[in-house]
Amino acid sequence: MLIDTHCHLNFKDFKEDADMVIKRTLENDVQLINVGAEWRTSQRAIEYAEKYTSGVWAVVGLHPIHLFNSPNVLPEENYIEKLNYKKYLQLAQNKKVVAIGEVGLDYHHFDKKLGEEEILKIKKKQKEVFKEFIRLANEVKKPIAIHCWDAYNDLLEILKENLVKRRGVVHSFIGNYKTAEKFIELGFKIGLNGIVTYTESYDKLIKEIGLKNIILETDAPYLTPSPLERYSRNEPINVRYTAKKIADVLKIDIKEVEKQTTDNARKLFTL
Repeated sequence: MLIDTHCHLNFKDFKEDADMVIKRTLENDVQLINVGAEWRTSQRAIEYAEKYTSGVWAVVGLHPIHLFNSPNVLPEENYIEKLNYKKYLQLAQNKKVVAIGEVGLDYHHFDKKLGEEEILKIKKKQKEVFKEFIRLANEVKKPIAIHCWDAYNDLLEILKENLVKRRGVVHSFIGNYKTAEKFIELGFKIGLNGIVTYTESYDKLIKEIGLKNIILETDAPYLTPSPLERYSRNEPINVRYTAKKIADVLKIDIKEVEKQTTDNARKLFTL
């Protein structure tokens, strides 16, 4: 059995068939955690989770790209939401919510036309909101699922200064093993997905950080793993390709990857 710890069946890509996808996923011995990116999709993640007695959970949060306008995201995703702490607290208290996220820092999607002063202002806002979500995670006593792109140093600094009591996961990690070790030292897991199947550049990361520090994810509908068509819609069931890649790199049976990563996820999210 596998757990896809980070997917978005609550996004528009699954508007017509989310329940069918969830059913297919569960029938193939894969469980899943739906992750919100703002209030609407966070609420929708809970609604899906509440339909099932087991195997489907929710994570609620406000993605950093929704704190500023960016020309680098799809038009329908380019909108701003102001954090309403009380509304997210209400969502976070739901028994189907197993973590807070995805929240964090994103320095990748800045408009290249922005001046240094404006960029610093956006970075400051992202940091402030992220710290509020750390406060929320601590208040509801749940771990945190972190999005980070081009901002690992700032993220590490915040995590060192702001204790996340239940720790969490650095989702869709794309750094090197030395950076990963710094997060592991703080008690965080490393989330790996289809990205590691694209090239051999993440093989050293997989070997160095070890299976006990890894949880699996798909980030569906994004990051479809090899050998599937790169830009086709990804689904939670495809988490098996990432598990196979890790097994191949570590030269172990895939069953061992399944068992350890599932145990890691269950412990982290109290499933």
